[in-house]
Amino acid sequence: MTRTDVIILGGGLVGLALASALDHAGLQSIIVDPADPDTRRDAAFDGRTTAVSSSSMRMFGTIGVLDHLAGAGCPIEAIRVADGLQPGSLTFEPGEDGEPLGVMHENRHLRAALLARAEAASHATLMWKRQVKEVVRDDHRATVRLADGEELTAPLVIGAEGRQSPSREAAGIRMARWSYRHTAIVSTLAHDRPHEHVAYEIFYSTGPFALLPMNDLEDGTHRSAIVWSIENDKAAGLLALSDEAFAAEAQAAMGGFLGRIGLLTPRSSYPLGFHHAVRITDRRLALVGDAAHAVHPIAGQGVNLGFRDAAALAEVLVDGARLGLDLGDAQLLARYQRWRALDAFSVALATDGLTRLYGVPGKTASAVRRLGMGIVDRLPPLKARLNAAARGNSGELPRLLLGETL
Repeated sequence: MTRTDVIILGGGLVGLALASALDHAGLQSIIVDPADPDTRRDAAFDGRTTAVSSSSMRMFGTIGVLDHLAGAGCPIEAIRVADGLQPGSLTFEPGEDGEPLGVMHENRHLRAALLARAEAASHATLMWKRQVKEVVRDDHRATVRLADGEELTAPLVIGAEGRQSPSREAAGIRMARWSYRHTAIVSTLAHDRPHEHVAYEIFYSTGPFALLPMNDLEDGTHRSAIVWSIENDKAAGLLALSDEAFAAEAQAAMGGFLGRIGLLTPRSSYPLGFHHAVRITDRRLALVGDAAHAVHPIAGQGVNLGFRDAAALAEVLVDGARLGLDLGDAQLLARYQRWRALDAFSVALATDGLTRLYGVPGKTASAVRRLGMGIVDRLPPLKARLNAAARGNSGELPRLLLGETL
């Protein structure tokens, strides 16, 4: 039987970030995942990107992920929010510290960097292509039995398996969930004019159109990623179009402000839904990332919420270890629950509310929204709070998200 400090079930972005954070502080972890990591190395760009918040970037710098990241990513120097193509918009910009609002990274580079950092860890063991047969949690320990007969034991198991988390389901944790009946279409566009490091969120009653700046290609081609959220029936029609016809539709949705548009990567899509666990802990169990919550991509907060989970849980466990506590102690898990529950729920409510607010059709609704944006723009304290939320700087931040060591 192999013993360790924590067992992480799931080696996705959040699970790898958590293992690296624990390694940074000297705690032992084992990651178990049925996937083959070789499929994540040197993959071709598939159009999928992530807007990593400035606070998540601080954590990556502190725990050494940035040492393995290919390229610097594209900083987001401003976010402009508009109600369709109507006059007037709300613009968020960096604060006095000059730190960008976030950094755009290709998912393949982000995955590879997190994997390389975890592989370089002195205190993490990665068990790929291994299936979990059984998890037993009692008052004294958690035991994970693998399909090949090997047994692992630790004071705590962490469920990082994603939206369909077996750990969450086995614990009987109830979920609030619903479908938005929308599909997100993801791709990367080439455009004539430079984006000037500006991200755009253009709201239509059929769904938001997000345009996210990316670094130019070596030949100077300007490019941006899109996440186009649209009603399911309309999404099916867009996906059926030729690349040229889809590019023309995207250009029209953007109002043509970046010039002529062309597709650089194939389109992919996924259904949009919401889920939120009523609690994120159980006996000797903690949930992180999509196992605990999944929100609409309207504000780019999804994976960053997971990184906030990882930073908070790592801090709770490191503090507990220094006090000599059992890492599965109910008091430690209660601290994690209190810390993350309010923040995650607040973000979930905000993203869901924005989705519904901007989905109301009609000229009157549009006029009211534009009036609201104008009011926010003229109220610096309120605008500063929204700016902080976009950067991942709201609430009680874990030390790693402040760029401090554990």
